[in-house]
Amino acid sequence: MAELDDIPRQAREQVERIGAADLVIGLLAAGKDGELGVAMANVREACSKLAGSARTVIIYTGPRSEQTPAEFASVEADANVHLLCYPALAATPGLAAQRIDGAYRALFAAGQRLGARACGVIASSLDTLTSTWIYWLIQPVLQLDFDLVTPCYAHRPFEGLLNSGIISPMTRALYGLRVRNPMGPDFGFSGRLQQRYLGTFAAARPAGRVRPLTWFTTEAICAGFQVCQAHVGIRVHPPTDWMNLSSVLAEVLDPFFADVQHNAAFWQRIRGSQSLPEFGESVSVSGESGAGDVRHLIESFQLGCRNLQEIWSIILPPKTILELNRMARLPPDRFRMSDEIWVRIIYDFALGHRLRTISRDHLLRAMTPLYLGWVASYALESETTGPAAAEQRLEQLSMAYETGKPYFLSRWRWPDRFTP
Repeated sequence: MAELDDIPRQAREQVERIGAADLVIGLLAAGKDGELGVAMANVREACSKLAGSARTVIIYTGPRSEQTPAEFASVEADANVHLLCYPALAATPGLAAQRIDGAYRALFAAGQRLGARACGVIASSLDTLTSTWIYWLIQPVLQLDFDLVTPCYAHRPFEGLLNSGIISPMTRALYGLRVRNPMGPDFGFSGRLQQRYLGTFAAARPAGRVRPLTWFTTEAICAGFQVCQAHVGIRVHPPTDWMNLSSVLAEVLDPFFADVQHNAAFWQRIRGSQSLPEFGESVSVSGESGAGDVRHLIESFQLGCRNLQEIWSIILPPKTILELNRMARLPPDRFRMSDEIWVRIIYDFALGHRLRTISRDHLLRAMTPLYLGWVASYALESETTGPAAAEQRLEQLSMAYETGKPYFLSRWRWPDRFTP
Protein backbone atom coordinates (compact mmCIF):
# COMPACT_ATOMS: atom_id res chain seq x y z
CA MET A 1 0.00 0.00 0.00
CA ALA A 2 1.15 3.54 -0.76
CA GLU A 3 1.14 4.66 2.84
CA LEU A 4 3.79 2.09 3.75
CA ASP A 5 6.31 4.29 1.99
CA ASP A 6 5.65 6.97 4.61
CA ILE A 7 6.54 4.70 7.54
CA PRO A 8 10.27 4.26 8.20
CA ARG A 9 11.50 0.83 7.17
CA GLN A 10 12.63 0.03 10.72
CA ALA A 11 9.15 0.76 12.06
CA ARG A 12 6.96 -1.16 9.62
CA GLU A 13 7.51 -4.51 11.30
CA GLN A 14 6.63 -3.03 14.69
CA VAL A 15 3.42 -1.52 13.34
CA GLU A 16 2.47 -4.82 11.72
CA ARG A 17 3.20 -6.71 14.96
CA ILE A 18 0.92 -4.44 16.99
CA GLY A 19 -1.79 -5.05 14.41
CA ALA A 20 -4.56 -2.72 15.52
CA ALA A 21 -5.15 0.30 17.73
CA ASP A 22 -7.91 2.77 18.50
CA LEU A 23 -5.61 5.74 18.93
CA VAL A 24 -2.22 6.94 17.71
CA ILE A 25 -0.48 9.77 19.55
CA GLY A 26 2.58 11.41 18.06
CA LEU A 27 5.00 13.22 20.34
CA LEU A 28 7.02 15.43 17.98
CA ALA A 29 8.89 17.46 20.57
CA ALA A 30 12.11 16.14 22.10
CA GLY A 31 11.70 15.45 25.80
CA LYS A 32 14.33 16.16 28.40
CA ASP A 33 15.36 13.56 30.96
CA GLY A 34 12.28 12.05 32.54
CA GLU A 35 9.75 14.00 30.45
CA LEU A 36 8.93 11.11 28.14
CA GLY A 37 8.02 8.94 31.13
CA VAL A 38 5.76 11.69 32.44
CA ALA A 39 4.20 12.08 28.99
CA MET A 40 3.52 8.34 28.87
CA ALA A 41 1.83 8.51 32.26
CA ASN A 42 -0.30 11.43 31.03
CA VAL A 43 -1.33 9.46 27.94
CA ARG A 44 -2.36 6.47 30.05
CA GLU A 45 -4.34 8.72 32.39
CA ALA A 46 -6.09 10.41 29.47
CA CYS A 47 -6.90 7.07 27.86
CA SER A 48 -8.29 5.74 31.14
CA LYS A 49 -10.88 8.52 31.02
CA LEU A 50 -11.99 7.55 27.53
CA ALA A 51 -14.74 4.99 27.14
CA GLY A 52 -13.59 1.47 26.39
CA SER A 53 -9.95 1.88 27.46
CA ALA A 54 -8.80 2.74 23.96
CA ARG A 55 -5.78 0.77 22.75
CA THR A 56 -3.05 3.32 22.09
CA VAL A 57 0.21 3.51 20.18
CA ILE A 58 2.55 6.38 21.09
CA ILE A 59 5.09 7.42 18.47
CA TYR A 60 7.97 9.47 19.87
CA THR A 61 10.22 11.26 17.36
CA GLY A 62 12.69 12.80 19.78
CA PRO A 63 16.33 11.69 20.01
CA ARG A 64 17.21 8.45 21.76
CA SER A 65 18.69 8.71 25.23
CA GLU A 66 19.03 6.61 28.34
CA GLN A 67 15.42 7.43 29.09
CA THR A 68 14.09 6.22 25.71
CA PRO A 69 14.15 2.76 24.14
CA ALA A 70 17.11 2.28 21.81
CA GLU A 71 17.09 1.32 18.13
CA PHE A 72 13.37 1.88 17.59
CA ALA A 73 12.40 -0.81 20.08
CA SER A 74 8.70 -1.23 20.86
CA VAL A 75 8.03 -1.12 24.56
CA GLU A 76 4.75 -2.36 25.95
CA ALA A 77 3.94 0.01 28.81
CA ASP A 78 0.80 -1.93 29.66
CA ALA A 79 -1.79 -4.06 27.89
CA ASN A 80 -3.26 -1.09 26.03
CA VAL A 81 -0.30 1.22 25.44
CA HIS A 82 2.69 0.69 23.13
CA LEU A 83 5.63 3.05 22.61
CA LEU A 84 7.50 3.30 19.30
CA CYS A 85 10.56 5.52 18.93
CA TYR A 86 11.21 7.00 15.48
CA PRO A 87 14.00 9.57 16.00
CA ALA A 88 14.64 9.68 12.24
CA LEU A 89 11.26 11.39 11.89
CA ALA A 90 12.07 14.30 14.18
CA ALA A 91 10.45 17.46 12.81
CA THR A 92 12.60 20.52 12.31
CA PRO A 93 12.51 22.48 15.60
CA GLY A 94 10.99 25.91 16.07
CA LEU A 95 8.97 27.66 13.42
CA ALA A 96 10.56 25.54 10.71
CA ALA A 97 8.12 22.87 11.89
CA GLN A 98 5.38 24.91 10.19
CA ARG A 99 6.20 22.70 7.22
CA ILE A 100 4.31 19.44 7.01
CA ASP A 101 7.11 16.91 6.72
CA GLY A 102 7.60 13.17 6.95
CA ALA A 103 6.70 13.02 10.64
CA TYR A 104 3.07 13.92 9.99
CA ARG A 105 2.73 11.61 7.01
CA ALA A 106 4.26 8.75 9.00
CA LEU A 107 1.85 9.31 11.90
CA PHE A 108 -1.15 9.28 9.59
CA ALA A 109 0.16 6.25 7.69
CA ALA A 110 0.69 4.35 10.94
CA GLY A 111 -2.80 5.32 12.04
CA GLN A 112 -4.27 4.01 8.81
CA ARG A 113 -2.35 0.72 8.99
CA LEU A 114 -3.51 0.24 12.57
CA GLY A 115 -7.10 1.16 11.79
CA ALA A 116 -7.01 3.93 14.40
CA ARG A 117 -10.15 5.97 14.86
CA ALA A 118 -8.19 8.99 16.06
CA CYS A 119 -4.73 10.49 15.97
CA GLY A 120 -3.38 13.14 18.33
CA VAL A 121 -0.29 15.14 17.42
CA ILE A 122 1.63 16.91 20.17
CA ALA A 123 4.31 19.28 18.85
CA SER A 124 4.48 21.56 21.88
CA SER A 125 7.08 21.09 24.60
CA LEU A 126 6.51 17.97 26.67
CA ASP A 127 7.15 19.84 29.91
CA THR A 128 3.74 21.54 29.66
CA LEU A 129 1.85 18.47 28.45
CA THR A 130 -0.88 17.22 30.78
CA SER A 131 -3.43 14.42 30.67
CA THR A 132 -6.15 17.05 30.28
CA TRP A 133 -4.33 18.42 27.21
CA ILE A 134 -4.34 14.98 25.57
CA TYR A 135 -7.88 14.15 26.65
CA TRP A 136 -9.47 17.22 25.09
CA LEU A 137 -7.59 16.83 21.80
CA ILE A 138 -8.88 13.27 21.48
CA GLN A 139 -12.24 13.02 23.26
CA PRO A 140 -14.26 15.05 20.69
CA VAL A 141 -12.98 12.72 17.96
CA LEU A 142 -13.41 9.37 19.72
CA GLN A 143 -16.70 10.11 21.46
CA LEU A 144 -18.39 12.99 19.62
CA ASP A 145 -17.51 12.22 15.98
CA PHE A 146 -15.58 15.40 15.22
CA ASP A 147 -12.88 15.19 12.57
CA LEU A 148 -10.48 17.94 13.61
CA VAL A 149 -9.78 19.38 17.05
CA THR A 150 -7.73 22.59 17.06
CA PRO A 151 -6.19 23.91 20.28
CA CYS A 152 -7.01 26.94 22.41
CA TYR A 153 -3.97 27.82 24.51
CA ALA A 154 -3.48 29.88 27.61
CA HIS A 155 -0.27 31.89 27.34
CA ARG A 156 1.41 34.98 28.65
CA PRO A 157 0.52 38.42 27.30
CA PHE A 158 2.14 39.36 23.99
CA GLU A 159 2.99 35.77 23.09
CA GLY A 160 1.84 34.26 19.81
CA LEU A 161 1.31 37.63 18.12
CA LEU A 162 2.08 36.33 14.63
CA ASN A 163 -0.92 34.05 15.01
CA SER A 164 -3.08 36.67 16.75
CA GLY A 165 -2.22 39.51 14.37
CA ILE A 166 -2.27 37.71 11.02
CA ILE A 167 -2.88 33.97 10.82
CA SER A 168 -5.94 33.49 13.04
CA PRO A 169 -7.99 36.58 12.06
CA MET A 170 -7.25 36.20 8.34
CA THR A 171 -8.18 32.50 8.43
CA ARG A 172 -11.40 33.42 10.21
CA ALA A 173 -12.29 36.14 7.71
CA LEU A 174 -11.54 34.03 4.64
CA TYR A 175 -12.82 30.60 5.67
CA GLY A 176 -15.68 31.65 7.93
CA LEU A 177 -14.84 29.75 11.14
CA ARG A 178 -13.45 31.35 14.29
CA VAL A 179 -10.43 29.12 14.79
CA ARG A 180 -8.11 30.57 17.41
CA ASN A 181 -5.01 28.57 16.52
CA PRO A 182 -5.29 27.27 12.96
CA MET A 183 -1.54 26.50 12.99
CA GLY A 184 -1.89 24.29 16.05
CA PRO A 185 0.71 22.89 16.36
CA ASP A 186 -1.22 20.33 18.45
CA PHE A 187 -4.22 18.66 16.82
CA GLY A 188 -6.67 15.81 17.09
CA PHE A 189 -7.66 14.03 13.85
CA SER A 190 -10.27 11.45 12.94
CA GLY A 191 -9.43 8.39 10.88
CA ARG A 192 -11.54 9.82 8.05
CA LEU A 193 -9.55 13.02 7.99
CA GLN A 194 -6.22 11.19 8.17
CA GLN A 195 -7.23 9.25 5.07
CA ARG A 196 -8.08 12.50 3.31
CA TYR A 197 -4.69 13.98 4.19
CA LEU A 198 -2.83 10.88 3.01
CA GLY A 199 -4.63 10.99 -0.32
CA THR A 200 -3.78 14.67 -0.73
CA PHE A 201 -0.15 14.06 0.21
CA ALA A 202 0.12 11.30 -2.38
CA ALA A 203 -1.48 13.42 -5.12
CA ALA A 204 0.86 16.36 -4.41
CA ARG A 205 4.04 14.30 -4.08
CA PRO A 206 5.42 14.98 -7.59
CA ALA A 207 5.03 18.73 -7.15
CA GLY A 208 6.64 18.73 -3.71
CA ARG A 209 4.27 21.41 -2.49
CA VAL A 210 5.24 22.99 0.83
CA ARG A 211 2.18 23.45 3.04
CA PRO A 212 1.75 25.52 6.19
CA LEU A 213 0.46 23.97 9.39
CA THR A 214 -2.73 25.95 8.75
CA TRP A 215 -3.30 23.52 5.88
CA PHE A 216 -4.59 20.93 8.34
CA THR A 217 -7.35 23.36 9.28
CA THR A 218 -8.11 24.88 5.88
CA GLU A 219 -8.17 21.49 4.13
CA ALA A 220 -10.66 20.18 6.70
CA ILE A 221 -12.86 23.27 6.36
CA CYS A 222 -12.83 23.28 2.56
CA ALA A 223 -13.65 19.55 2.44
CA GLY A 224 -16.59 19.90 4.82
CA PHE A 225 -15.22 17.99 7.82
CA GLN A 226 -16.48 18.67 11.33
CA VAL A 227 -14.16 21.05 13.19
CA CYS A 228 -14.10 22.05 16.85
CA GLN A 229 -11.56 23.49 19.28
CA ALA A 230 -10.51 22.60 22.80
CA HIS A 231 -8.97 24.48 25.72
CA VAL A 232 -5.93 22.33 26.41
CA GLY A 233 -3.92 24.40 28.88
CA ILE A 234 -0.82 26.53 29.10
CA ARG A 235 1.59 26.69 26.18
CA VAL A 236 4.99 28.31 26.55
CA HIS A 237 5.96 29.95 23.28
CA PRO A 238 9.61 30.02 22.25
CA PRO A 239 11.22 33.46 22.66
CA THR A 240 10.86 35.76 19.66
CA ASP A 241 13.99 35.70 17.53
CA TRP A 242 14.13 39.41 16.75
CA MET A 243 17.42 39.02 14.89
CA ASN A 244 15.87 36.47 12.52
CA LEU A 245 12.33 37.82 12.32
CA SER A 246 12.44 38.46 8.56
CA SER A 247 13.22 34.80 7.93
CA VAL A 248 10.45 33.70 10.31
CA LEU A 249 7.87 35.87 8.56
CA ALA A 250 8.93 34.62 5.15
CA GLU A 251 8.89 30.99 6.28
CA VAL A 252 5.44 31.19 7.84
CA LEU A 253 3.67 33.55 5.45
CA ASP A 254 4.96 32.21 2.14
CA PRO A 255 3.13 28.84 2.36
CA PHE A 256 0.21 30.49 4.17
CA PHE A 257 -0.38 32.99 1.35
CA ALA A 258 0.15 30.22 -1.22
CA ASP A 259 -2.58 28.21 0.51
CA VAL A 260 -4.87 31.23 0.33
CA GLN A 261 -4.35 31.28 -3.42
CA HIS A 262 -4.92 27.53 -3.68
CA ASN A 263 -8.27 27.80 -1.85
CA ALA A 264 -9.49 31.00 -3.52
CA ALA A 265 -12.50 29.33 -5.15
CA PHE A 266 -13.74 28.31 -1.68
CA TRP A 267 -13.16 31.41 0.43
CA GLN A 268 -14.54 33.82 -2.17
CA ARG A 269 -17.99 32.34 -1.48
CA ILE A 270 -17.79 32.79 2.30
CA ARG A 271 -19.45 35.71 4.06
CA GLY A 272 -19.11 36.41 7.78
CA SER A 273 -17.91 33.87 10.34
CA GLN A 274 -19.31 31.34 12.78
CA SER A 275 -18.14 30.23 16.19
CA LEU A 276 -16.95 26.67 16.73
CA PRO A 277 -17.96 24.15 19.40
CA GLU A 278 -15.48 24.44 22.28
CA PHE A 279 -14.49 21.87 24.87
CA GLY A 280 -12.49 22.02 28.08
CA GLU A 281 -12.08 25.00 30.39
CA SER A 282 -9.99 28.08 29.74
CA VAL A 283 -7.34 28.98 32.30
CA SER A 284 -5.53 32.22 32.99
CA VAL A 285 -1.78 32.71 33.03
CA SER A 286 -0.05 35.12 35.34
CA GLY A 287 2.81 37.13 33.93
CA GLU A 288 4.01 40.56 33.09
CA SER A 289 1.29 42.51 31.32
CA GLY A 290 3.22 45.66 30.45
CA ALA A 291 4.41 46.35 26.93
CA GLY A 292 7.97 47.03 28.01
CA ASP A 293 10.26 49.17 25.91
CA VAL A 294 8.92 49.21 22.36
CA ARG A 295 11.16 52.03 21.17
CA HIS A 296 13.40 49.66 19.21
CA LEU A 297 10.31 48.31 17.41
CA ILE A 298 9.19 51.81 16.48
CA GLU A 299 12.70 52.73 15.38
CA SER A 300 12.78 49.68 13.10
CA PHE A 301 9.45 50.76 11.62
CA GLN A 302 10.75 54.29 11.06
CA LEU A 303 13.90 52.94 9.42
CA GLY A 304 11.73 50.86 7.10
CA CYS A 305 9.72 53.94 6.16
CA ARG A 306 12.94 55.64 5.13
CA ASN A 307 14.54 52.74 3.28
CA LEU A 308 11.70 50.63 1.86
CA GLN A 309 9.43 53.24 0.28
CA GLU A 310 10.22 52.05 -3.24
CA ILE A 311 9.29 48.43 -2.45
CA TRP A 312 6.25 49.30 -0.36
CA SER A 313 4.96 51.56 -3.12
CA ILE A 314 4.87 48.59 -5.50
CA ILE A 315 2.56 46.72 -3.14
CA LEU A 316 0.62 49.29 -1.13
CA PRO A 317 -1.74 52.02 -2.38
CA PRO A 318 -0.79 55.70 -1.97
CA LYS A 319 -3.28 56.22 0.84
CA THR A 320 -1.57 53.55 2.94
CA ILE A 321 1.89 54.94 2.18
CA LEU A 322 0.79 58.39 3.31
CA GLU A 323 -0.60 56.95 6.55
CA LEU A 324 2.61 55.04 7.23
CA ASN A 325 4.68 58.19 6.72
CA ARG A 326 2.40 60.05 9.13
CA MET A 327 2.85 57.31 11.74
CA ALA A 328 6.62 57.47 11.37
CA ARG A 329 6.56 61.09 12.57
CA LEU A 330 4.59 60.36 15.74
CA PRO A 331 6.33 60.45 19.13
CA PRO A 332 6.70 56.96 20.64
CA ASP A 333 4.03 57.42 23.30
CA ARG A 334 1.44 58.35 20.66
CA PHE A 335 2.41 55.74 18.11
CA ARG A 336 -0.62 53.79 16.85
CA MET A 337 -1.48 51.73 13.77
CA SER A 338 -5.20 51.45 13.10
CA ASP A 339 -6.80 48.06 12.50
CA GLU A 340 -8.01 49.21 9.08
CA ILE A 341 -4.49 50.10 7.91
CA TRP A 342 -2.97 46.90 9.30
CA VAL A 343 -5.62 44.68 7.72
CA ARG A 344 -5.21 46.34 4.33
CA ILE A 345 -1.44 45.95 4.56
CA ILE A 346 -1.81 42.20 5.10
CA TYR A 347 -4.37 41.83 2.32
CA ASP A 348 -2.23 43.87 -0.07
CA PHE A 349 0.87 41.80 0.70
CA ALA A 350 -1.14 38.60 0.17
CA LEU A 351 -2.20 39.95 -3.23
CA GLY A 352 1.37 40.98 -4.05
CA HIS A 353 2.46 37.46 -3.15
CA ARG A 354 -0.10 36.03 -5.57
CA LEU A 355 0.85 38.39 -8.41
CA ARG A 356 4.60 37.93 -7.82
CA THR A 357 4.95 41.70 -8.08
CA ILE A 358 8.49 41.21 -6.81
CA SER A 359 10.38 38.19 -5.49
CA ARG A 360 8.16 36.55 -2.91
CA ASP A 361 10.98 36.20 -0.41
CA HIS A 362 11.94 39.87 -0.90
CA LEU A 363 8.30 40.92 -0.56
CA LEU A 364 7.73 39.05 2.70
CA ARG A 365 10.97 40.23 4.26
CA ALA A 366 9.93 43.81 3.43
CA MET A 367 6.96 43.24 5.75
CA THR A 368 9.19 43.03 8.81
CA PRO A 369 9.21 46.76 9.77
CA LEU A 370 5.43 46.90 9.23
CA TYR A 371 4.90 43.91 11.50
CA LEU A 372 7.14 45.46 14.14
CA GLY A 373 5.11 48.65 13.89
CA TRP A 374 1.89 46.73 14.46
CA VAL A 375 3.41 44.86 17.43
CA ALA A 376 4.53 48.17 18.96
CA SER A 377 1.09 49.71 18.47
CA TYR A 378 -0.71 46.68 19.90
CA ALA A 379 1.64 46.52 22.89
CA LEU A 380 1.23 50.20 23.71
CA GLU A 381 -2.53 50.00 23.40
CA SER A 382 -2.80 46.85 25.51
CA GLU A 383 -0.14 47.43 28.17
CA THR A 384 -2.58 48.24 30.98
CA THR A 385 -5.41 45.89 30.03
CA GLY A 386 -6.33 42.62 31.66
CA PRO A 387 -6.95 39.25 29.96
CA ALA A 388 -10.63 39.94 29.22
CA ALA A 389 -9.87 43.30 27.63
CA ALA A 390 -7.00 41.77 25.62
CA GLU A 391 -9.38 39.10 24.33
CA GLN A 392 -11.86 41.77 23.32
CA ARG A 393 -9.10 43.72 21.58
CA LEU A 394 -8.20 40.72 19.43
CA GLU A 395 -11.89 40.17 18.66
CA GLN A 396 -12.01 43.76 17.44
CA LEU A 397 -9.04 43.07 15.17
CA SER A 398 -10.69 39.91 13.84
CA MET A 399 -13.81 41.89 12.99
CA ALA A 400 -11.63 44.37 11.11
CA TYR A 401 -10.33 41.51 8.95
CA GLU A 402 -13.92 40.51 8.20
CA THR A 403 -14.89 44.10 7.43
CA GLY A 404 -11.87 44.43 5.12
CA LYS A 405 -12.55 41.22 3.22
CA PRO A 406 -14.62 42.91 0.44
CA TYR A 407 -11.58 45.11 -0.26
CA PHE A 408 -9.38 42.04 -0.55
CA LEU A 409 -11.97 40.21 -2.63
CA SER A 410 -12.33 43.04 -5.14
CA ARG A 411 -8.58 43.44 -5.52
CA TRP A 412 -8.18 39.67 -5.85
CA ARG A 413 -10.77 39.43 -8.64
CA TRP A 414 -9.78 42.57 -10.51
CA PRO A 415 -6.13 43.33 -9.70
CA ASP A 416 -5.62 45.25 -12.96
CA ARG A 417 -8.20 47.87 -11.97
CA PHE A 418 -5.93 49.23 -9.31
CA THR A 419 -2.22 49.86 -9.46
CA PRO A 420 -0.61 51.53 -6.40
